[in-house]
Amino acid sequence: MDFGLATDFYSNELRYQPELLDSQSRDPDLVQIIQHLHESLDPRTVFACFGKIMGQHLPISGIKLRYNKYQFTWGTHQGLSIKQQLVHQGNTARLEYNLASPLMPSQAKQLQLLQTLVILPLFNATQFQEMSQQAMYDSLTRLGNRHYYIESLKKAIATSTRHTNALSIVILDLDNFKMLNDVHGHQFGDTVLSEFGQLLTKAIRDTDQAFRVGGDEFVVVVRGNLTAAEILCQRVLEAMSKLPLFEKHQVQTSLGISQWKSDESATSLYERADKALYRAKAAGRRCYRADLS
Repeated sequence: MDFGLATDFYSNELRYQPELLDSQSRDPDLVQIIQHLHESLDPRTVFACFGKIMGQHLPISGIKLRYNKYQFTWGTHQGLSIKQQLVHQGNTARLEYNLASPLMPSQAKQLQLLQTLVILPLFNATQFQEMSQQAMYDSLTRLGNRHYYIESLKKAIATSTRHTNALSIVILDLDNFKMLNDVHGHQFGDTVLSEFGQLLTKAIRDTDQAFRVGGDEFVVVVRGNLTAAEILCQRVLEAMSKLPLFEKHQVQTSLGISQWKSDESATSLYERADKALYRAKAAGRRCYRADLS
């Protein structure tokens, strides 16, 4: 069938139509679909559920959806291709469907209804995810914030307890940061913090987590022993020496390490690393020390 004929059954832009849902939502199948789509607040889960539903009710073999920074795919992408837009409260989602066979007029109407059903739970899920990330991440450095650090360390300790895996933390702060702020201003200070956050993101392994827990104070949760934490410290110090901004203004960091001991609390683990940090400062800064107690 000609592509143009396959797309004549519906317009290129469909708007969220509550009245359409009101008139159709008494259908038990549609009620079940709506319930499925609202069961999760994870955008990918919502979209995967949508794809499965569309594949069950229509000859659709694949779907691509783009919405703001999100991109979702489901199924296989070959054969006939048609494009749609969904608009809700000024937000636009762009969909591309791959068809196993051309749509009949009744199927085109069903497509319109089903894709209208997905838009609200999908927007809700993306908004919830963004709000959750804002609650867990520091906007300046894009690292986890203090609350996220506390929760992550609790989970890491629980995992290490179950599996007897080594766990360490590294506490870092920027030496003489207050003086840098006073001399060069807070905007310069924010630039330093932002670049240091990027440096930590590149220095840590995929299994580690970095957090900004205070003004110029950072913590890395290391899934490994003291040796693994020391290697991380060496990478951080080496990376700092290669950044022109840090070298020009003598931006330095001191680091303290502690390895988790069986049955030790998160507070005790942090306090030991903090003591090691101050030993590093007493040793001349721009170095690391480990607590061996």
